[in-house]
Amino acid sequence: MTTLLASRPKTLKKAPNKAKANAYQSVNPCNGKVLKTFEELTAAQLETAIKTAATCFETWRHTTFAERAAVVIKAATIMRARADEFAKPVTLEMGKLIAEARGEVALSADIMDYYAWNAEDFLAPQELKPKSGEAVIESSPFGVLFGVQPWNFPYYQLARFAAPNLMAGNVVMVKHAGCVPQCAIAFEKLWLEAGAPTGAYTNLLISHDQVNQVIDDPRIKGVALTGGVDAARSVAARAGQNIKKTTMELGGNDAFIVLADADLDKTVSWAVWAKMANTGQCCVAAKRFIVAEEIADTFLEKFQAALTVLKPGDPMDKATTLSPLSTEAALVNLLDQIKRAVAKGAKVLLGGNRIDRPGSFMQPTIITNIKPGNPAYREEFFGPVALFFRVKNEDEAVALANDSDFGLGGSVFTNNIALGKQVAGRIDTGMVFINHPTWTACDLPFGGVKNSGYGRELSSLGIQEFVNKKLVRTTSIDAPA
Repeated sequence: MTTLLASRPKTLKKAPNKAKANAYQSVNPCNGKVLKTFEELTAAQLETAIKTAATCFETWRHTTFAERAAVVIKAATIMRARADEFAKPVTLEMGKLIAEARGEVALSADIMDYYAWNAEDFLAPQELKPKSGEAVIESSPFGVLFGVQPWNFPYYQLARFAAPNLMAGNVVMVKHAGCVPQCAIAFEKLWLEAGAPTGAYTNLLISHDQVNQVIDDPRIKGVALTGGVDAARSVAARAGQNIKKTTMELGGNDAFIVLADADLDKTVSWAVWAKMANTGQCCVAAKRFIVAEEIADTFLEKFQAALTVLKPGDPMDKATTLSPLSTEAALVNLLDQIKRAVAKGAKVLLGGNRIDRPGSFMQPTIITNIKPGNPAYREEFFGPVALFFRVKNEDEAVALANDSDFGLGGSVFTNNIALGKQVAGRIDTGMVFINHPTWTACDLPFGGVKNSGYGRELSSLGIQEFVNKKLVRTTSIDAPA
Protein backbone atom coordinates (compact mmCIF):
# COMPACT_ATOMS: atom_id res chain seq x y z
CA MET A 1 0.00 0.00 0.00
CA THR A 2 1.21 1.43 1.13
CA THR A 3 2.12 0.06 2.04
CA LEU A 4 -0.60 0.61 0.69
CA LEU A 5 -2.46 1.73 3.40
CA ALA A 6 -3.69 4.56 4.78
CA SER A 7 -3.98 7.66 5.95
CA ARG A 8 -5.16 10.59 6.62
CA PRO A 9 -6.23 14.05 6.82
CA LYS A 10 -6.21 15.10 10.45
CA THR A 11 -9.57 16.82 10.15
CA LEU A 12 -12.14 17.47 7.51
CA LYS A 13 -10.24 20.61 6.57
CA LYS A 14 -8.82 20.67 3.07
CA ALA A 15 -5.36 21.61 1.94
CA PRO A 16 -4.73 25.29 1.21
CA ASN A 17 -6.55 26.32 -1.89
CA LYS A 18 -5.59 29.15 -4.21
CA ALA A 19 -8.90 28.99 -6.01
CA LYS A 20 -12.20 30.11 -4.55
CA ALA A 21 -13.15 28.72 -1.15
CA ASN A 22 -14.33 25.12 -1.10
CA ALA A 23 -13.17 24.38 -4.66
CA TYR A 24 -11.48 21.05 -5.30
CA GLN A 25 -8.00 21.59 -6.66
CA SER A 26 -5.09 19.52 -7.94
CA VAL A 27 -1.72 21.01 -7.02
CA ASN A 28 1.45 19.18 -7.98
CA PRO A 29 3.44 19.04 -4.69
CA CYS A 30 6.66 18.47 -6.62
CA ASN A 31 6.61 22.02 -7.97
CA GLY A 32 3.58 23.78 -6.44
CA LYS A 33 1.85 24.26 -9.80
CA VAL A 34 -1.94 24.22 -9.95
CA LEU A 35 -3.06 21.49 -12.33
CA LYS A 36 -6.82 21.82 -12.34
CA THR A 37 -9.70 23.17 -10.28
CA PHE A 38 -13.19 21.68 -9.92
CA GLU A 39 -16.36 23.28 -8.65
CA GLU A 40 -18.48 21.78 -5.90
CA LEU A 41 -21.93 20.38 -6.55
CA THR A 42 -24.89 22.68 -6.25
CA ALA A 43 -27.71 21.78 -3.87
CA ALA A 44 -29.80 20.62 -6.83
CA GLN A 45 -27.00 18.45 -8.20
CA LEU A 46 -26.45 16.85 -4.80
CA GLU A 47 -30.14 16.07 -4.47
CA THR A 48 -30.16 14.48 -7.91
CA ALA A 49 -27.13 12.37 -7.01
CA ILE A 50 -28.69 11.05 -3.80
CA LYS A 51 -32.01 10.36 -5.52
CA THR A 52 -30.24 8.48 -8.30
CA ALA A 53 -28.28 6.39 -5.80
CA ALA A 54 -31.39 5.53 -3.81
CA THR A 55 -33.21 4.50 -6.98
CA CYS A 56 -30.22 2.43 -8.11
CA PHE A 57 -30.15 0.56 -4.82
CA GLU A 58 -33.67 -0.74 -5.31
CA THR A 59 -32.45 -2.55 -8.43
CA TRP A 60 -28.87 -3.34 -7.43
CA ARG A 61 -29.92 -5.04 -4.19
CA HIS A 62 -31.80 -7.67 -6.20
CA THR A 63 -28.94 -8.53 -8.55
CA THR A 64 -27.17 -11.83 -8.05
CA PHE A 65 -23.68 -12.16 -6.69
CA ALA A 66 -22.58 -13.32 -10.13
CA GLU A 67 -24.02 -10.20 -11.76
CA ARG A 68 -22.29 -7.93 -9.27
CA ALA A 69 -19.04 -9.87 -9.57
CA ALA A 70 -19.00 -9.40 -13.34
CA VAL A 71 -18.93 -5.62 -12.85
CA VAL A 72 -16.37 -5.68 -10.05
CA ILE A 73 -14.03 -8.02 -11.92
CA LYS A 74 -14.33 -5.85 -15.03
CA ALA A 75 -13.33 -2.79 -12.98
CA ALA A 76 -10.28 -4.66 -11.65
CA THR A 77 -9.33 -5.79 -15.14
CA ILE A 78 -9.51 -2.22 -16.47
CA MET A 79 -7.29 -0.94 -13.68
CA ARG A 80 -4.62 -3.54 -14.36
CA ALA A 81 -4.74 -3.04 -18.11
CA ARG A 82 -4.32 0.72 -17.75
CA ALA A 83 -2.16 0.82 -14.64
CA ASP A 84 0.02 3.70 -15.81
CA GLU A 85 -3.03 5.76 -16.76
CA PHE A 86 -4.44 5.36 -13.24
CA ALA A 87 -1.10 5.75 -11.47
CA LYS A 88 -0.11 9.04 -13.07
CA PRO A 89 -2.73 11.28 -11.40
CA VAL A 90 -1.83 9.80 -8.01
CA THR A 91 1.75 10.97 -8.47
CA LEU A 92 0.78 14.33 -9.92
CA GLU A 93 -1.84 15.15 -7.30
CA MET A 94 -0.28 13.94 -4.05
CA GLY A 95 3.33 13.19 -4.93
CA LYS A 96 3.53 9.42 -4.47
CA LEU A 97 6.52 7.77 -6.17
CA ILE A 98 5.30 6.42 -9.51
CA ALA A 99 6.34 2.86 -8.61
CA GLU A 100 4.31 3.10 -5.40
CA ALA A 101 1.38 4.53 -7.34
CA ARG A 102 1.44 1.54 -9.69
CA GLY A 103 1.56 -0.72 -6.64
CA GLU A 104 -1.52 0.99 -5.26
CA VAL A 105 -3.38 0.45 -8.52
CA ALA A 106 -2.51 -3.24 -8.41
CA LEU A 107 -3.58 -3.59 -4.78
CA SER A 108 -6.88 -1.87 -5.50
CA ALA A 109 -7.56 -4.30 -8.33
CA ASP A 110 -6.66 -7.22 -6.05
CA ILE A 111 -9.21 -6.03 -3.46
CA MET A 112 -11.91 -5.90 -6.11
CA ASP A 113 -11.17 -9.41 -7.30
CA TYR A 114 -11.01 -10.71 -3.74
CA TYR A 115 -14.54 -9.60 -2.92
CA ALA A 116 -15.90 -10.55 -6.33
CA TRP A 117 -14.75 -14.13 -5.75
CA ASN A 118 -15.52 -14.43 -2.03
CA ALA A 119 -18.53 -12.24 -1.21
CA GLU A 120 -21.14 -14.94 -1.76
CA ASP A 121 -19.38 -17.29 0.66
CA PHE A 122 -18.81 -14.51 3.21
CA LEU A 123 -22.51 -13.61 3.20
CA ALA A 124 -23.96 -17.10 2.91
CA PRO A 125 -26.83 -17.87 5.31
CA GLN A 126 -25.53 -19.08 8.66
CA GLU A 127 -27.46 -21.97 10.13
CA LEU A 128 -27.91 -21.98 13.90
CA LYS A 129 -28.73 -24.89 16.16
CA PRO A 130 -31.56 -23.80 18.47
CA LYS A 131 -33.01 -26.20 21.05
CA SER A 132 -36.05 -26.66 18.84
CA GLY A 133 -37.02 -25.89 15.28
CA GLU A 134 -34.71 -24.18 12.83
CA ALA A 135 -32.93 -20.82 12.70
CA VAL A 136 -30.76 -19.08 10.14
CA ILE A 137 -29.02 -15.71 9.95
CA GLU A 138 -29.40 -14.03 6.58
CA SER A 139 -27.33 -11.07 5.35
CA SER A 140 -28.99 -8.25 3.44
CA PRO A 141 -27.63 -4.85 2.34
CA PHE A 142 -28.26 -1.64 4.26
CA GLY A 143 -28.82 0.66 1.27
CA VAL A 144 -27.00 3.83 0.25
CA LEU A 145 -23.69 4.27 2.12
CA PHE A 146 -21.64 7.43 2.45
CA GLY A 147 -17.85 7.38 2.73
CA VAL A 148 -15.44 10.20 3.57
CA GLN A 149 -12.01 9.21 2.30
CA PRO A 150 -8.45 10.61 2.54
CA TRP A 151 -5.84 11.57 -0.02
CA ASN A 152 -2.88 9.39 0.93
CA PHE A 153 -4.01 6.30 -1.01
CA PRO A 154 -6.43 7.80 -3.52
CA TYR A 155 -7.60 4.47 -5.02
CA TYR A 156 -6.89 1.91 -2.31
CA GLN A 157 -9.05 3.75 0.22
CA LEU A 158 -11.90 3.83 -2.28
CA ALA A 159 -11.50 0.21 -3.35
CA ARG A 160 -11.63 -1.20 0.16
CA PHE A 161 -14.84 0.75 0.83
CA ALA A 162 -16.54 0.24 -2.52
CA ALA A 163 -15.72 -3.36 -3.47
CA PRO A 164 -17.13 -5.20 -0.42
CA ASN A 165 -20.17 -2.98 -0.16
CA LEU A 166 -21.07 -3.15 -3.83
CA MET A 167 -20.71 -6.93 -3.68
CA ALA A 168 -22.98 -6.97 -0.60
CA GLY A 169 -25.69 -5.21 -2.61
CA ASN A 170 -25.23 -1.73 -1.20
CA VAL A 171 -24.49 1.34 -3.31
CA VAL A 172 -21.90 3.90 -2.27
CA MET A 173 -21.39 7.64 -2.40
CA VAL A 174 -17.95 9.09 -1.63
CA LYS A 175 -16.58 12.47 -0.66
CA HIS A 176 -12.90 12.22 -1.48
CA ALA A 177 -10.20 14.60 -0.27
CA GLY A 178 -10.10 18.01 -1.91
CA CYS A 179 -6.53 17.66 -3.16
CA VAL A 180 -7.08 14.50 -5.27
CA PRO A 181 -10.17 15.32 -7.38
CA GLN A 182 -8.78 13.83 -10.59
CA CYS A 183 -8.25 10.47 -8.89
CA ALA A 184 -11.75 10.66 -7.43
CA ILE A 185 -13.31 11.36 -10.81
CA ALA A 186 -11.25 8.65 -12.52
CA PHE A 187 -12.48 6.06 -10.01
CA GLU A 188 -16.12 6.97 -10.58
CA LYS A 189 -15.65 6.72 -14.35
CA LEU A 190 -14.02 3.32 -13.85
CA TRP A 191 -17.21 1.86 -12.41
CA LEU A 192 -19.37 3.23 -15.19
CA GLU A 193 -16.99 1.82 -17.79
CA ALA A 194 -17.10 -1.54 -16.00
CA GLY A 195 -20.87 -1.66 -16.43
CA ALA A 196 -22.11 -0.51 -13.03
CA PRO A 197 -25.46 1.27 -13.25
CA THR A 198 -25.51 5.01 -12.66
CA GLY A 199 -25.79 5.55 -8.92
CA ALA A 200 -23.98 2.40 -7.83
CA TYR A 201 -20.81 4.40 -7.24
CA THR A 202 -21.04 8.17 -6.97
CA ASN A 203 -18.24 10.67 -6.43
CA LEU A 204 -19.40 13.77 -4.57
CA LEU A 205 -17.50 17.03 -4.98
CA ILE A 206 -19.18 18.62 -1.99
CA SER A 207 -18.43 21.14 0.73
CA HIS A 208 -18.07 20.29 4.39
CA ASP A 209 -21.48 21.76 5.12
CA GLN A 210 -22.89 19.45 2.48
CA VAL A 211 -21.22 16.51 4.22
CA ASN A 212 -23.56 17.08 7.15
CA GLN A 213 -26.52 17.31 4.79
CA VAL A 214 -25.65 13.95 3.30
CA ILE A 215 -25.27 12.32 6.71
CA ASP A 216 -28.63 13.78 7.79
CA ASP A 217 -30.42 12.54 4.68
CA PRO A 218 -32.71 9.59 5.56
CA ARG A 219 -31.79 7.85 2.31
CA ILE A 220 -28.24 7.41 3.62
CA LYS A 221 -28.10 4.28 5.79
CA GLY A 222 -24.48 4.09 6.93
CA VAL A 223 -21.33 6.21 7.12
CA ALA A 224 -17.66 5.23 6.88
CA LEU A 225 -14.75 7.58 7.47
CA THR A 226 -11.03 7.19 7.08
CA GLY A 227 -9.36 10.27 8.51
CA GLY A 228 -8.26 11.90 11.73
CA VAL A 229 -9.68 12.09 15.22
CA ASP A 230 -11.23 15.55 14.80
CA ALA A 231 -13.00 14.47 11.62
CA ALA A 232 -14.20 11.30 13.34
CA ARG A 233 -15.69 13.20 16.25
CA SER A 234 -17.65 15.41 13.87
CA VAL A 235 -18.84 12.70 11.50
CA ALA A 236 -19.57 10.07 14.15
CA ALA A 237 -21.51 12.58 16.24
CA ARG A 238 -23.59 13.64 13.26
CA ALA A 239 -24.30 10.05 12.29
CA GLY A 240 -25.12 9.20 15.90
CA GLN A 241 -27.71 11.95 16.01
CA ASN A 242 -29.31 10.22 13.04
CA ILE A 243 -28.98 6.71 14.54
CA LYS A 244 -26.77 5.53 11.70
CA LYS A 245 -24.11 2.83 11.77
CA THR A 246 -20.55 4.09 11.33
CA THR A 247 -17.04 2.76 10.94
CA MET A 248 -14.03 4.92 11.76
CA GLU A 249 -10.50 4.14 10.55
CA LEU A 250 -8.32 6.84 12.02
CA GLY A 251 -4.72 7.74 12.71
CA GLY A 252 -2.01 5.73 14.38
CA ASN A 253 1.19 6.11 16.34
CA ASP A 254 2.55 2.67 15.56
CA ALA A 255 5.43 1.24 17.56
CA PHE A 256 8.30 -0.50 15.74
CA ILE A 257 9.80 -2.61 18.51
CA VAL A 258 13.28 -4.04 18.05
CA LEU A 259 14.31 -6.65 20.60
CA ALA A 260 17.96 -7.33 21.45
CA ASP A 261 18.23 -10.51 19.36
CA ALA A 262 16.79 -9.05 16.11
CA ASP A 263 18.68 -9.39 12.83
CA LEU A 264 19.79 -5.76 12.65
CA ASP A 265 20.59 -5.47 8.95
CA LYS A 266 17.23 -6.90 7.88
CA THR A 267 15.40 -4.99 10.60
CA VAL A 268 16.92 -1.66 9.58
CA SER A 269 15.96 -2.33 5.98
CA TRP A 270 12.36 -2.86 7.07
CA ALA A 271 12.57 0.19 9.35
CA VAL A 272 13.37 2.43 6.38
CA TRP A 273 10.50 0.96 4.39
CA ALA A 274 8.11 1.19 7.34
CA LYS A 275 8.95 4.85 7.88
CA MET A 276 9.41 6.12 4.33
CA ALA A 277 6.84 4.29 2.20
CA ASN A 278 4.50 6.96 0.82
CA THR A 279 6.89 9.46 2.45
CA GLY A 280 5.63 8.35 5.84
CA GLN A 281 2.10 9.46 5.03
CA CYS A 282 0.43 6.27 6.11
CA CYS A 283 -1.75 5.47 9.10
CA VAL A 284 0.27 2.33 9.80
CA ALA A 285 3.68 3.80 9.03
CA ALA A 286 6.17 3.11 11.81
CA LYS A 287 6.24 6.26 13.91
CA ARG A 288 7.83 5.30 17.23
CA PHE A 289 11.00 3.23 17.02
CA ILE A 290 11.42 1.45 20.35
CA VAL A 291 14.80 -0.33 20.49
CA ALA A 292 16.49 -2.49 23.11
CA GLU A 293 19.24 -0.51 24.83
CA GLU A 294 22.07 -2.95 24.07
CA ILE A 295 21.60 -2.58 20.29
CA ALA A 296 20.19 0.96 20.17
CA ASP A 297 23.39 2.71 19.11
CA THR A 298 24.09 0.26 16.30
CA PHE A 299 20.50 0.37 15.08
CA LEU A 300 20.47 4.14 15.14
CA GLU A 301 23.75 4.39 13.22
CA LYS A 302 22.53 2.03 10.48
CA PHE A 303 19.07 3.62 10.34
CA GLN A 304 20.48 7.13 10.02
CA ALA A 305 22.89 6.07 7.29
CA ALA A 306 20.09 4.44 5.29
CA LEU A 307 17.84 7.50 5.50
CA THR A 308 20.65 9.86 4.50
CA VAL A 309 21.07 8.33 1.04
CA LEU A 310 17.45 8.82 -0.03
CA LYS A 311 17.33 10.99 -3.14
CA PRO A 312 14.69 13.73 -3.55
CA GLY A 313 13.39 14.47 -7.00
CA ASP A 314 10.48 14.25 -9.40
CA PRO A 315 8.34 11.30 -8.22
CA MET A 316 7.62 10.49 -11.87
CA ASP A 317 11.33 9.66 -12.23
CA LYS A 318 12.11 6.07 -11.21
CA ALA A 319 15.51 7.22 -9.88
CA THR A 320 13.81 9.32 -7.18
CA THR A 321 13.62 7.68 -3.75
CA LEU A 322 12.29 10.61 -1.70
CA SER A 323 9.06 12.18 -2.88
CA PRO A 324 7.43 15.40 -1.69
CA LEU A 325 4.77 15.58 0.96
CA SER A 326 1.21 15.71 -0.36
CA THR A 327 0.71 19.43 0.20
CA GLU A 328 2.57 22.49 1.41
CA ALA A 329 0.24 22.51 4.42
CA ALA A 330 1.38 19.02 5.38
CA LEU A 331 5.02 20.15 5.30
CA VAL A 332 4.35 23.28 7.35
CA ASN A 333 2.47 21.22 9.94
CA LEU A 334 5.35 18.77 10.36
CA LEU A 335 7.90 21.57 10.70
CA ASP A 336 5.73 23.12 13.41
CA GLN A 337 5.48 19.80 15.25
CA ILE A 338 9.26 19.46 15.23
CA LYS A 339 9.71 23.03 16.45
CA ARG A 340 7.36 22.44 19.37
CA ALA A 341 9.05 19.13 20.21
CA VAL A 342 12.48 20.77 20.32
CA ALA A 343 11.13 23.58 22.47
CA LYS A 344 10.18 20.95 25.06
CA GLY A 345 13.59 19.28 25.10
CA ALA A 346 13.61 16.87 22.15
CA LYS A 347 16.74 16.64 20.00
CA VAL A 348 16.88 16.42 16.21
CA LEU A 349 19.45 13.79 15.34
CA LEU A 350 18.88 13.93 11.59
CA GLY A 351 17.07 16.31 9.25
CA GLY A 352 14.31 18.44 10.68
CA ASN A 353 14.04 20.94 7.82
CA ARG A 354 12.50 21.36 4.41
CA ILE A 355 14.75 20.65 1.46
CA ASP A 356 15.96 23.70 -0.44
CA ARG A 357 14.33 23.00 -3.79
CA PRO A 358 10.95 23.63 -5.41
CA GLY A 359 8.08 21.64 -4.02
CA SER A 360 7.00 20.40 -0.59
CA PHE A 361 10.06 18.28 0.19
CA MET A 362 11.21 17.48 3.71
CA GLN A 363 14.41 15.88 4.98
CA PRO A 364 14.08 12.42 6.52
CA THR A 365 14.15 13.18 10.22
CA ILE A 366 15.00 11.38 13.46
CA ILE A 367 14.04 12.89 16.82
CA THR A 368 15.32 11.61 20.17
CA ASN A 369 15.12 12.52 23.87
CA ILE A 370 11.33 12.66 23.84
CA LYS A 371 9.88 12.70 27.34
CA PRO A 372 6.24 12.09 28.34
CA GLY A 373 5.54 15.80 28.76
CA ASN A 374 6.66 16.60 25.22
CA PRO A 375 3.81 17.07 22.69
CA ALA A 376 5.72 14.75 20.33
CA TYR A 377 5.26 11.93 22.84
CA ARG A 378 1.55 11.73 22.01
CA GLU A 379 1.14 13.27 18.56
CA GLU A 380 1.04 11.44 15.24
CA PHE A 381 3.77 12.67 12.86
CA PHE A 382 2.31 12.08 9.40
CA GLY A 383 5.42 12.18 7.29
CA PRO A 384 9.14 11.28 7.18
CA VAL A 385 9.75 11.80 10.91
CA ALA A 386 10.91 8.94 13.14
CA LEU A 387 10.69 9.19 16.93
CA PHE A 388 13.43 7.15 18.61
CA PHE A 389 13.26 5.57 22.09
CA ARG A 390 15.59 3.28 24.06
CA VAL A 391 14.21 0.66 26.45
CA LYS A 392 15.86 -1.76 28.87
CA ASN A 393 13.63 -4.80 28.28
CA GLU A 394 10.42 -6.15 26.77
CA ASP A 395 8.30 -4.85 29.66
CA GLU A 396 9.46 -1.29 29.03
CA ALA A 397 8.91 -1.72 25.30
CA VAL A 398 5.32 -2.88 25.81
CA ALA A 399 4.58 -0.15 28.34
CA LEU A 400 5.87 2.53 26.00
CA ALA A 401 4.03 1.10 22.99
CA ASN A 402 0.76 1.09 24.95
CA ASP A 403 1.26 4.59 26.36
CA SER A 404 -0.55 6.12 23.40
CA ASP A 405 -3.97 7.48 22.62
CA PHE A 406 -3.86 5.48 19.40
CA GLY A 407 -4.09 1.75 18.83
CA LEU A 408 -3.92 0.93 15.14
CA GLY A 409 -0.89 -1.25 14.39
CA GLY A 410 2.58 -2.14 15.50
CA SER A 411 5.43 -4.54 14.85
CA VAL A 412 7.96 -6.62 16.80
CA PHE A 413 11.32 -7.70 15.41
CA THR A 414 13.09 -10.64 17.01
CA ASN A 415 14.68 -13.99 16.19
CA ASN A 416 12.68 -15.56 19.02
CA ILE A 417 9.25 -16.02 17.46
CA ALA A 418 7.70 -17.32 20.67
CA LEU A 419 8.88 -14.20 22.50
CA GLY A 420 7.67 -12.04 19.63
CA LYS A 421 4.19 -13.54 19.93
CA GLN A 422 4.17 -12.95 23.68
CA VAL A 423 5.09 -9.30 23.19
CA ALA A 424 2.55 -8.91 20.39
CA GLY A 425 -0.16 -10.31 22.64
CA ARG A 426 0.46 -7.56 25.17
CA ILE A 427 0.24 -4.64 22.74
CA ASP A 428 -3.10 -2.81 22.71
CA THR A 429 -3.70 -2.33 19.00
CA GLY A 430 -5.92 -3.72 16.27
CA MET A 431 -2.95 -5.26 14.43
CA VAL A 432 0.55 -6.46 15.30
CA PHE A 433 3.05 -7.92 12.83
CA ILE A 434 6.10 -9.94 13.79
CA ASN A 435 9.28 -9.39 11.74
CA HIS A 436 7.41 -7.25 9.23
CA PRO A 437 6.04 -3.71 9.37
CA THR A 438 2.30 -3.36 9.81
CA TRP A 439 0.75 -3.67 6.39
CA THR A 440 -2.38 -4.45 4.46
CA ALA A 441 -3.65 -7.36 2.40
CA CYS A 442 -7.03 -8.29 0.97
CA ASP A 443 -7.49 -11.24 3.31
CA LEU A 444 -6.30 -9.56 6.53
CA PRO A 445 -8.65 -7.45 8.67
CA PHE A 446 -7.62 -3.81 9.01
CA GLY A 447 -8.62 -1.51 11.86
CA GLY A 448 -7.78 -0.33 15.34
CA VAL A 449 -8.86 0.53 18.87
CA LYS A 450 -8.76 3.61 21.10
CA ASN A 451 -8.42 6.82 19.06
CA SER A 452 -7.58 4.76 15.99
CA GLY A 453 -11.27 4.08 15.57
CA TYR A 454 -13.60 1.09 15.36
CA GLY A 455 -14.86 -1.37 12.81
CA ARG A 456 -12.84 -3.44 10.37
CA GLU A 457 -12.13 -3.26 6.66
CA LEU A 458 -10.85 -5.98 4.30
CA SER A 459 -10.98 -9.77 4.83
CA SER A 460 -14.27 -11.51 5.61
CA LEU A 461 -14.89 -8.96 8.38
CA GLY A 462 -14.92 -5.93 6.10
CA ILE A 463 -17.98 -6.99 4.15
CA GLN A 464 -20.00 -7.60 7.33
CA GLU A 465 -20.01 -4.00 8.59
CA PHE A 466 -22.94 -2.68 6.56
CA VAL A 467 -25.24 -5.67 6.19
CA ASN A 468 -28.31 -6.54 8.20
CA LYS A 469 -27.83 -9.81 10.07
CA LYS A 470 -31.42 -10.96 10.08
CA LEU A 471 -32.59 -13.93 12.12
CA VAL A 472 -35.20 -16.15 10.46
CA ARG A 473 -36.68 -18.60 12.99
CA THR A 474 -38.92 -21.52 12.07
CA THR A 475 -40.68 -23.59 14.73
CA SER A 476 -43.89 -25.42 15.38
CA ILE A 477 -47.02 -23.38 15.79
CA ASP A 478 -47.64 -25.38 18.92
CA ALA A 479 -44.26 -24.64 20.45
CA PRO A 480 -44.38 -22.86 23.83
CA ALA A 481 -43.47 -19.19 24.00
